[in-house]
Amino acid sequence: MVNPLLIKPQSIVVVGGSDNTNKPGGKVLENLINGGFQNLYVLNPKSDTVQGIKCYSDIDSLPEIDLAILAIPARFCYDTVVNLSNKGTDSFIILSAGFGELNEEGKIIENKLVDFANKTGISILGPNCIGIINGYYKGAFTTPIPNYNPKGVDFISSSGSTAVFVMEAGMKMGMQFSSVYSVGNAIQIQVEDILEFFDSNYKKGESSDLIMLYIEQLSNPEKLLKHSRNLIEKGCNIVAVKAGLTDAGGRAASSHTGAMASPEIVVETLLKKAGIIQCYSREEMLYVAAVLFYGKPKGENVAIITHAGGAGVMCADALEKGGMEVPEIKGEKADELLAQLYTGSSVSNPIDFLATGTADQLGTIIDYCNNDFDEIDEMVVIFGSPGLFDVIDVYNLLSQKIDTSSKPVYPVLPSPVNTENAMEEFVKKGKIFFPDESILANAISKIYNKTPLFPLIDHKKKDTSETLTSIAKNAKNRYLNPEEVTKFLDFAGINQVPEYIAKSENELEKIISEIDFPIVMKVVGPIHKSDIGGVVLNINSSNKANKEFNRLIQIKDATSVMIQPMLKGIELFIGAKREDDLGHILMMGMGGIYLETIKDINSALSPVSPEEIDYLIKSLKTYKILKGARGSKGIGIKEFSNNILNLDKLLYSYNQISEIDINPLIATDKGIFAVDCRIRIDY
Repeated sequence: MVNPLLIKPQSIVVVGGSDNTNKPGGKVLENLINGGFQNLYVLNPKSDTVQGIKCYSDIDSLPEIDLAILAIPARFCYDTVVNLSNKGTDSFIILSAGFGELNEEGKIIENKLVDFANKTGISILGPNCIGIINGYYKGAFTTPIPNYNPKGVDFISSSGSTAVFVMEAGMKMGMQFSSVYSVGNAIQIQVEDILEFFDSNYKKGESSDLIMLYIEQLSNPEKLLKHSRNLIEKGCNIVAVKAGLTDAGGRAASSHTGAMASPEIVVETLLKKAGIIQCYSREEMLYVAAVLFYGKPKGENVAIITHAGGAGVMCADALEKGGMEVPEIKGEKADELLAQLYTGSSVSNPIDFLATGTADQLGTIIDYCNNDFDEIDEMVVIFGSPGLFDVIDVYNLLSQKIDTSSKPVYPVLPSPVNTENAMEEFVKKGKIFFPDESILANAISKIYNKTPLFPLIDHKKKDTSETLTSIAKNAKNRYLNPEEVTKFLDFAGINQVPEYIAKSENELEKIISEIDFPIVMKVVGPIHKSDIGGVVLNINSSNKANKEFNRLIQIKDATSVMIQPMLKGIELFIGAKREDDLGHILMMGMGGIYLETIKDINSALSPVSPEEIDYLIKSLKTYKILKGARGSKGIGIKEFSNNILNLDKLLYSYNQISEIDINPLIATDKGIFAVDCRIRIDY
């Protein structure tokens, strides 16, 4: 829990403050002074005053302080925190490094600090962080310190250096900040805790509606999910980069779902459920945030207004690749606009008004896009300079039009040398610009195609079966046998292809006398049957069946052979893997050989609603195949959706299921049937 005095202290002591502003203790003190914080103290036994602030030689001589900022060696931090806490200080920022990120000794100090904080209820930010910058104080030891804007971006970062890099690049673009929080090693206060504070203290019209996150470790996914969704429902937009996606990429997984549920997929699934727009670099995050600053795209149709043909073409390519449209503009109004531009201009979209285009012409084009071209939803304006004339009047007009336009206008200013002064003036007017048109196009596409925020639901829990409960209890850390799997799928209401088990040739002969050819035969026992030749398709005779039975039963670890009628149709896949901190990651897509070749898979965090399932199915790249492409018959989409929902309800009833693969599901004229299923129980 974040103590409010950490955010808005009435008094601050810098422990280790100094005159040397090249050191953290000196720089944080300088920033606090320059930021105008008044009730400021320094604890440093070696000086009487530091940067004009009275120094105290020991903690006993200090008055009661709300917040202590520590810039002293790690080995002294624990005793200092304890003594200041006994004196009445409840909030601490530990800038110092040399803790768990360094060695085991540092980790021991961290653990002692956490134990003390938990026992006493104090708040600790850090250690190994750059501090806090907000509207109340500038408690960070870095530069630059951005100008405060309550409607600017709130930025929470696991990494102090990344926070600085993002601030520098963002300020260069014109981005303004409401606050910056660096959590460092996050021994107590984590990214999710700051987000919780934002949620609890959000005031519509006063708080920032734009939040950026740089996350290195997700310690409490449930808290992130809850408070992100709350903030988004209140009107916020949240953009995040999650680093370290491949750290656990080599985890052993014995099912398709387990192998596919990589750390990257797990994070992507969580952030989608939370309503967060996921980015993969600092630059992308800044572009997405800047687009949101100007307003979300209103539709898929973009007008590109440029005096640089090549840049316009690259922007158009990137937009269309991202699923947006750059529609042709034509007709009477288009001809009317063209007549007002220089000879050689084009208005078909991109609207190219040449290198000699003027501010008045740009204003006219934007007015036409607003008032006369109903097919246009938003505009990208690309205006640099070949060095022929000063563009200050163009950028002044562009700033005015952004303020008055009924449709979002996203300005690309790509000439950092020729237009440097004009760009600075543009930023001073409170505007953000984009240096690159293609990265902007990707950001626009990402925002427009963002997964909707579906309501969280709770399935009505089915009365659990005593038989299944008993199976789960006795199946710890193993895959279920075919008979047990059948009972779980029956309980879930997922139709199955009839299965017959043969342990001997006599049993095989009896089975094939009761079913029609062609049949499928599969070894029972080994997990990855196909990899070891344990699956035989399209068996059309008794002789072939006997021959294959004798081969399959000899495979290592084989216990029997499964026989099924061979169905023909479209192969599908559904599965799930339990993540202990999150719940089940549900996955679906094309199955069979397509599962590993096309890898067209969508995922969701369980539980899911029918609406969310329908969205996930329609978002598959192979959706046209599932619907029926080029005259071919598609599948029963509703039945596929119901199978996914039934699987989700099964997981809800039996949390002991750690992995489940139903691959393939065969969609035939008569319905959808599970052909092969693996269920693993772990608890």
